[in-house]
Amino acid sequence: MARFHSFAEFYPFYLGEHRHRVCRQLHFAGSCIVLLLLLTTLLTRDAWWLLPVPLVGYGFAWVGHFVFEKNRPATFQHPWYSLLGDWRMFADVLRGKVRL
Repeated sequence: MARFHSFAEFYPFYLGEHRHRVCRQLHFAGSCIVLLLLLTTLLTRDAWWLLPVPLVGYGFAWVGHFVFEKNRPATFQHPWYSLLGDWRMFADVLRGKVRL
């Protein structure tokens, strides 16, 4: 996998790894559920709601990669850029820049 010197360099690669529509949909769904879990944690003041966050966040995304994209998630080589990419793509979906 290539070496990236900035997130701006990485993001086009990240989008290229998310060409399959269902993969993007799974990422978006997982991110929505993570946000709901975080909101529930804040509202209930119960940290137990944080336990499923990694499972949901990564689980939905990894199903998208292994089943639909047939590639390895960028998380394995670029964990921080990949996490930023997830939320940037989420925002870009909301802005209409990336289609589901």
